[in-house]
Amino acid sequence: EENGHQSKRLKRDADEEDAEDQNKKSPKRKIVLLMAYSGKGYHGMQRNVGSSQFKTIEDDLVSALVQSGCIPENHGEDMKKMSFQRCARTDKGVSAAGQIVSLKVRLIDDILEKINNHLPSHIRILGLKRVTGGFNSKNKCDARTYSYMLPTFAFAPKDHDVQEEVYRLDRETLEKVNKLFACYKGTHNFHNFTSQKGPKDPSAKRYIMEMYCGEPFVRENVEFAVIKVKGQSFMMHQIRKMIGLVIAIVKGYAAESIIERSWGEEKVDVPKAPGLGLVLERVHFEKYNRRFGNDGLHEPLEWTEEEEKIAVFKEQYIYPTIINTEREEKSMVNWLNTLPIHDFNSSALGIQANNKNSKNSSDLEGSDGCDDDSD
Repeated sequence: EENGHQSKRLKRDADEEDAEDQNKKSPKRKIVLLMAYSGKGYHGMQRNVGSSQFKTIEDDLVSALVQSGCIPENHGEDMKKMSFQRCARTDKGVSAAGQIVSLKVRLIDDILEKINNHLPSHIRILGLKRVTGGFNSKNKCDARTYSYMLPTFAFAPKDHDVQEEVYRLDRETLEKVNKLFACYKGTHNFHNFTSQKGPKDPSAKRYIMEMYCGEPFVRENVEFAVIKVKGQSFMMHQIRKMIGLVIAIVKGYAAESIIERSWGEEKVDVPKAPGLGLVLERVHFEKYNRRFGNDGLHEPLEWTEEEEKIAVFKEQYIYPTIINTEREEKSMVNWLNTLPIHDFNSSALGIQANNKNSKNSSDLEGSDGCDDDSD
């Protein structure tokens, strides 16, 4: 009997030693993951624990982290236990080429391969870096770059009968588009480019570093262009409204002076371009990199080695989804047909009346990726 007890105790001790060895081999460390995903069919990035009917990107990510053995199962149920933080809360249908999440994981062998094995092909972990223990991807992020891909016929003059597949953007119009986007650079009061913020709200002031439209290219017989915008942070619908207003001016629905007017206290009717086409391109950690990037222990949070993988992912999953959805659902064509309804000269009272009459479900879709929690 005594021998039986002894052998059980020895077995238990051996098991505990094995578990300890395993934990020593893969201790928990604070890391960041570089993520790319196509957002179609998802209700955004952020997980809603207990709401399984609205599938999010984080639902699939957490499941893959548990299955690969990076985190214990209970950390998936309570994400605070792994100090999880996403850099930007991308919204319903919005894709990302360079999303960053920070969390504590067990650094198991072949960690990226194992996580990706449990993810669908339209969600990929493209890179991993060790970071400081107190790192928080949202708070340490000092700028975000978004892109917006749209068919160039969006810029065709309103009184021209445009055949979508035939239209090509001329040099003069592209220059006008970029001159207007350049007006957004600097710090402005963007209260007219979001909802539920008054002109006196200090958080409506945002700093835009750059905004421009790149050279057009043809896909599936339709010409597209990609708009890039880099800013410290963005409010709900801000990017889509910035683009919507420039389209309205270029098409001839609104005067150029409306941009300047929109910074003032007066309420201005700013149209919101469709959500399709919006992509979180990359997030910037310039202050963190200066302080810790070359301290001998940590790497700077830059992803030059992953650039090629990011480009391949966009070509394979993000751009085809935007192009095919545009062709099937014609979201830009349908939205352009609503521009004549906007009154770009109306008073605040007129707009309030119009807004009451035109509350529709698309207003409930949320933010341009970085909702107000990016402040």
